[in-house]
Amino acid sequence: MTLRPGVVTADTEYGMALLDQNSGEYYTLNPTAALIVRTLLEGTSRQQAVTALTGRYDVSAEQVEEDITRILEELRTAKLLAA
Repeated sequence: MTLRPGVVTADTEYGMALLDQNSGEYYTLNPTAALIVRTLLEGTSRQQAVTALTGRYDVSAEQVEEDITRILEELRTAKLLAA
């Protein structure tokens, strides 16, 4: 996963913020969503991200898959991802 040019991230006390420098809009991610985004931004595969999250949290692989899908859809809808 790659963010499009003009989108920057900042870690916060409560997760992560994404700033779209073109529009001035920012988005906040809770700690779980932030971990998913950080993991995917590092070039980790989706399956590796699922493994990392199920190892860290008491959650099923199916739930993590759903969370990743939802987060990616939200980032695409907000036009924050590179094509």
